[in-house]
Amino acid sequence: MEDALYGANGFYTSQGFAGRRGDFITSPEVGPLFGAVVARFLDEEWRRAGQPAKFNLFEVGAGPGTLARTVFAAQPACMPALRYVAVERSDTQRLRHPDGVESLASLPEGELRGVVFANELLDNLPFRLAVFDGGWRESYVVDRQEVLSTAFDPCPAQLPERPTHGARAPLVGSATAWVDDVLGRLHGVLVAIDYFAPTTASLAARPWREWLRTYRGHERGGHYLADPGTQDITCEVPIDQLPEPHAVRSQAQWLGLNGIDELVDEGRAYWVEHASRPDTTALRMRSRVAEREALVDGAGLGSFLVLEWRR
Repeated sequence: MEDALYGANGFYTSQGFAGRRGDFITSPEVGPLFGAVVARFLDEEWRRAGQPAKFNLFEVGAGPGTLARTVFAAQPACMPALRYVAVERSDTQRLRHPDGVESLASLPEGELRGVVFANELLDNLPFRLAVFDGGWRESYVVDRQEVLSTAFDPCPAQLPERPTHGARAPLVGSATAWVDDVLGRLHGVLVAIDYFAPTTASLAARPWREWLRTYRGHERGGHYLADPGTQDITCEVPIDQLPEPHAVRSQAQWLGLNGIDELVDEGRAYWVEHASRPDTTALRMRSRVAEREALVDGAGLGSFLVLEWRR
């Protein structure tokens, strides 16, 4: 998975990769409304911190910098103090980052003071795959074929004791290690938005193709071993393998808590006032209604979960 996503010819690192929008759309790419809500959240965190003269936002998995552009466009009150660090390991994606951000390949060393924001990052960190075949075993890839190890001894604690034959579950050690590292250095809040599942056992009880997914061209892709480097590979992240968060909400709830409805009402009012002679701002304001529907849709982006950890 590491090689298929981030290797020399990986999905995210290949020089021919045009951008994630060609294979799937993330919340910031729906339109500027998501970034406007994040800007309100940043203002609240800045005030919580006592309105410091320097306020850090570390966006990890920043892609081409779409969220940064929309946050800047929203002009939050904390903007004069805001240090926006866009972390993206893909060289081709970093080249597209906007002016005004610090563009890095990895989180800086030392203390992380402020907000660490990770939208659809943890599901893309390479995970191990456990398969139940008379006992829990680990799946390996040899010449693009899947082979199984001997049974785990000891067995990872989160794996259920008596699953059905052929059950599968992810072991998200990379995601766990990443969260642990951030929390060990954090003075502020970590926000992760992603495909999450409550427990490892809940994933093992479901058909594995529901939670181990690939994407290509706005559609589900093929088997995860097929055509490495040409499709995204992702899985739902079991919360019970992560440090316990302080808050778990749906994306719809998190957006509501941070003022999406007020922003939509503001957009409607601006449109009504300028509908007879609409300018680009009026058209952008009118689009907030449709953007909100997409962002809070319980069958789509609105079903993502938002986990928060505070230190």
